[in-house]
Amino acid sequence: MSGSERPPWASGKIVSDYRPLYAYWRLARQRGREDLIEASTLRREDFESLRSIVEGGTGSALELVERLASALEERVDPDVAAEAVLEALGVRLEPGEARRRIARILAGWLVEAGEYWRILKLRLPWEPPTRGDGD
Repeated sequence: MSGSERPPWASGKIVSDYRPLYAYWRLARQRGREDLIEASTLRREDFESLRSIVEGGTGSALELVERLASALEERVDPDVAAEAVLEALGVRLEPGEARRRIARILAGWLVEAGEYWRILKLRLPWEPPTRGDGD
């Protein structure tokens, strides 16, 4: 798999490399853990949570991703995450850190999908706000 493959609605604006998430799904499937795959895909509730956060006002995209990642982290198995990160990136992380890494990928995917579904608009820091951005 190349680093450019992306899940549905992903643009790559936040997450540049989805390989760890794909490795996580593949390893979960190998273990017969479809529940882990289901838990690590976007749900309607995730979009509702994103919409709620955005409507309440957000800071930067990074702050939004970190806030979402905190909520998504519990849905990621730390041991499978550690193996997935090692396989995909060649980086050995403690299970808790690997879990956070996968959760941040999920959160970034959610933000990218939120832009696709027009829940929010991502802009680069040097881009001026446009009318209707709320800035």
